[in-house]
Amino acid sequence: MDEDIAIIDNNTRKEKVKNFFLKNKIILISLISLIILSLVIYFGYGEYSKKKKIEISDFYNSTTMYYSDQNKEDTVSKLIKIINEKDPTYSPLSLYFIIDNNLVSDKSKINELFDILIKEISLDKEIKNLIIYKKALFNADEIDENSLLDMLNPLINSESIWKSHALYILAEYFYEKNEKQKSKEFFNNIINTKNANQNILKEAQKRLSRDLSD
Repeated sequence: MDEDIAIIDNNTRKEKVKNFFLKNKIILISLISLIILSLVIYFGYGEYSKKKKIEISDFYNSTTMYYSDQNKEDTVSKLIKIINEKDPTYSPLSLYFIIDNNLVSDKSKINELFDILIKEISLDKEIKNLIIYKKALFNADEIDENSLLDMLNPLINSESIWKSHALYILAEYFYEKNEKQKSKEFFNNIINTKNANQNILKEAQKRLSRDLSD
């Protein structure tokens, strides 16, 4: 008797499970399909990203390797294309190559490219800070005090490893404008900055004792 009840109970449970699957077949199939699709997208995107990175790397290396005065315009076009790919490695390198080789004379165009790097690419925090510093360095000779301060505020109001570099730009900026007191304040800020770059720190100390000791 007990055995018969157990068999019936077991069959009932099986029937309930079967009915559950039959009633929810569409939902279950959709759920399984969604899980499979998510896995395919996840792993597929990883492979796509890896392939894309290799393609950009090869394109950057071939572009810079074969650069010459004869293909300057073509080189610039290719490097700007890489910048617009918004790759966290090769987009910054492309802009640095343009600047280091003086390939674009239009400073407004260079600043547009800087802004793509700073505003539109997901970068490591300190890589982004380095790019902000480079943008300020690029513009320091031709912009006014407020513009330079606005540009460097994200660094001088942080604990960035580039903070002392930013302060040094400002100290030199005001020294060249013969605003010695402001220059002295920024050199002193470098000395009081924790984890200041040692070369920058030594240079600030030297400048204070040699040029701003009054």
